[in-house]
Amino acid sequence: MSNSEKPDTWLAQAGHMVDAETGSVIPPMHTAATFARDADYETRAGYMYSRYGNPTTHQAEAIIARLEGAEDTLLFNSGLSAVAAILESLPAGAKVVAPRVMYFGVLVWMQRLVDKGLISLSLYTPGDTQSLEAVASEQADLIWVETPANPDWSITSISHAAGVSRAVGAKLVVDGTCAPPVTTRSLDYGADYAFHSATKYLNGHSDVTGGVLSVSEETKAWQDIKEIRKLQGTILPGFESWLLIRGLRTLGVRWDKACENAITIAKHFEGHPRLEAVIYPGLASHSGHETAAAQMTRGFGGMMSLLVKGGFDAGKQVASSTSVFLPATSLGGVESLIEHRKTVEGDATDVAANLVRLSVGIEDADDLIADLEKAIAKV
Repeated sequence: MSNSEKPDTWLAQAGHMVDAETGSVIPPMHTAATFARDADYETRAGYMYSRYGNPTTHQAEAIIARLEGAEDTLLFNSGLSAVAAILESLPAGAKVVAPRVMYFGVLVWMQRLVDKGLISLSLYTPGDTQSLEAVASEQADLIWVETPANPDWSITSISHAAGVSRAVGAKLVVDGTCAPPVTTRSLDYGADYAFHSATKYLNGHSDVTGGVLSVSEETKAWQDIKEIRKLQGTILPGFESWLLIRGLRTLGVRWDKACENAITIAKHFEGHPRLEAVIYPGLASHSGHETAAAQMTRGFGGMMSLLVKGGFDAGKQVASSTSVFLPATSLGGVESLIEHRKTVEGDATDVAANLVRLSVGIEDADDLIADLEKAIAKV
């Protein structure tokens, strides 16, 4: 398949994969924990032990690397495993710059390292270029960007962050979990590492837990991350990699439908008398709309938040009163989910007490709107 063909074409065919032995158009699944050597005691295809690599895992990595425009990609058994590998690769006492609002698990992990004296952490306001510049005004080792940022969906310019990173000698990591590479290729905008929770949009079926890192250039630091994954044993196994490949084949159509539903829902509820706000980058009223439109080239995704009038109890009641939206943690699947984030995050972050997070799936938009209307009416 030529490189001129669009991502949806080769994703649907898993990289134009046809099994050489059987002609199967479905990639085979390799789940072996170890691999036999040949008569000369050499590895037969470079595989020795599952902690080092697996043919199915490598195939999934190759598909994502092509999708990202990356030189190399690594799959991990969770998103936080990938985060841990990046942070462990930093020198002792490294300065990390990260957003105040981001996926709370990453922030909690960073704070653990701060408490152990392993890194220093400086926080900036996401979407505020002056705040980022001020916090990263001196030498830094790592700048972390999440865009759109979970759960307030603030937008940070990746190209601007890349310029700041270069100026202070830092590596730039972009968490694009909510903007997968069919809409945003972070490496094209100057990121050093593109990170995703593969659990979410890349897989899209809520049956795989995984993380992915892609790199623009294989450096010594990247080799160190590879070694950390090997030693920790946090590679994504063969079965989960096979499921991920299956999910990737429909990424484009799933993404398009989620975007279509989300903008319909956002426009319907914007200005609703029982809501303080609808937070969605696809709305012109969103402070980061223009930046999002520039770097999200294929829609604004399925993630939004509602600020419900009435505070904590009102937000929790809405999240507990739906019947089509499922009250569950995660995002990016074909099914629509709803969460009261303060209940989930607790006091670990400053998430608004009345914020209800929606992950909009591929159901009928009218059914989703009617479900939310009924839930909001109960407050």
